[in-house]
Amino acid sequence: MGDTDDRLGYDMAFQSESASMYHFHVADDHPLFRNAILEVIKRHYPDSVVGQSMDLDSAIRDLEKNDETDLLLLDLHMPGSQDLFGLIMVREKFPSIPVAIISADEDADTINRAMGHGACGYIPKSCSPQTIYDAIHTMLNGDRWVPDELHNSLTPVDSEEKDLAAKIATLTPQQYRVLCYLREGWLNKQIGYELGITEATIKAHITAIFRKLGITNRTQAVIMLSKMSLKDDVVS
Repeated sequence: MGDTDDRLGYDMAFQSESASMYHFHVADDHPLFRNAILEVIKRHYPDSVVGQSMDLDSAIRDLEKNDETDLLLLDLHMPGSQDLFGLIMVREKFPSIPVAIISADEDADTINRAMGHGACGYIPKSCSPQTIYDAIHTMLNGDRWVPDELHNSLTPVDSEEKDLAAKIATLTPQQYRVLCYLREGWLNKQIGYELGITEATIKAHITAIFRKLGITNRTQAVIMLSKMSLKDDVVS
């Protein structure tokens, strides 16, 4: 009798969760992994609504139209976002939306910093479908999720980095791209050509960047951005 009751309780709980109308958004430019996430969601939350995007700009536009998103699954490195910029910007613009980072980067320091800047979870792309579901289930219940080996080793981000993140969060995605090119030593003309905008527009972006970050020259900009860097990535 007890086993039957337990099984009935499990089935009812599963049916209740499956019937829940959750709103997800998956922001990842890698189709294979994006599809893997979608399969997990489809299997366990068949009645959910799922938005998709392949770059930061599209993700932000979708979130602006769907402020009831229950969980954003955000690729750490995708077009429009390097390092922690995507996470920092989304947390600034949409503080009520839980953000789970999905990434091939499994470095403990990266995970620690992502959690310190407001992620509710960090799912390495090497995780099995079952583990991905466990992570999503945990976060939907209001708890944080990281790989087991990191549960007891997370530490707070220092105040200097928090203050710097707050300044960087005021940049537009286009301004952030310009800042990344400045870090690479590109000239205004080169940046304009790459982004398809005029050199005058680049200069206007740089003026706005300096004002928002409270700096006066390119060297300061490079130093400031480097402090937020996880590793050397190609600007996308």
